[in-house]
Formats: sequence, structure tokens, C-alpha cells
Amino acid sequence: MDYEIFVRLLLAALWGGIVGAEREYRSKSAGFRTMMMISMGSCFFTMMSVLIGAPGNPDRIASNILTGIGFLGAGVIFRGENRVNGITTAATIWAVAAVGMGIGAGHYFASASASVLILVVLAVLPYIENVIDQFNQSKVYTIQCDFIEGKKLQYEHLLKENNLKFRITKEIKEGKNLNFTW
Repeated sequence: MDYEIFVRLLLAALWGGIVGAEREYRSKSAGFRTMMMISMGSCFFTMMSVLIGAPGNPDRIASNILTGIGFLGAGVIFRGENRVNGITTAATIWAVAAVGMGIGAGHYFASASASVLILVVLAVLPYIENVIDQFNQSKVYTIQCDFIEGKKLQYEHLLKENNLKFRITKEIKEGKNLNFTW
């Protein structure tokens, strides 16, 4: 039994470390050591949940892993100027915790499969996202100019001429100045 505990912790470190290495390579806030710790901690808590809670309530501790992982995930999410950053890292933390829990419960193949799929999502799908982004880019254009009748139509004609899809989001007149945002 002691040997099995050690093997589970090593496997959790291995799979968490592999995912963490990808995050480290991309300079993300939760990298190699963090993912290893999340996976090993989840593995250990799951094993302890089974050992301490058995036979009546073996899921007691394990069910609270999700609360703690949610707290960690929230710590890596922040709002930037025009977008929210850290969502993928938070989701990775959540998924690696699940891998650790699976290993702690003795589900090695399922955990390894999940780790491989996590790596595919993190390493391969960004290339597909880039292709999608090339077709669906979103940019904000703000123009400040003197108030002249028909100026807005002139700028919109210029946007159409350059095959840009647009919608006006802000139009402010301050004295003799105009501010347009598309």
C-alpha cells in the first residue's frame, strides 16, 4: 500500500509537471512547479479522503478540493485594458487538479488521457485560434476631429472602402470637437 501511494504521487508530479512545462514555456503565471504542486496536492487530498473518510464518506475531503482550486484559479484571472487574461491558466489549474484527483483515486489511464488532451488544447489549439483570429479581428478606431458636417459619413465611407466591418460605439461632440469610436 505504501508503494502505491508513492507511485500515485510520482505520477501526479509527472503529469502535472508535463502540463506545467508547457505553461512555463509560454511564460504563464502558473508554470512547472505550480502545476506539479496542484496535481500532487489534489492526488494526496484524494487519497487521504478515501483513507480518512472510508467507509462512510470517502468523498468528503475530495469534494472540497474544487473550492480550493477555484480560489487558486481566481488568483490568476485579471482584467486588462480591453480583455480578460488568465482564463486559460485558471482552467488549466482546474483540469490539472482533476488529473491529480484521478491519479489519487487510482484511475491512471483516464488521468494520463486527460493530461494528453490538456496538452493538445494548450499546445495545438493556439495555432487554430490564430487562423480564426485572422478572419475575425476586432479593433477599436477612435478619431478626434474638428466639427464639420458630414465628417462621420466621410470616415465611414473610408472604412467601407477598405473592406472593414464596423459599428459606431461612441459619438461625442464637445464644443467644436468630435470624437468617434468604431
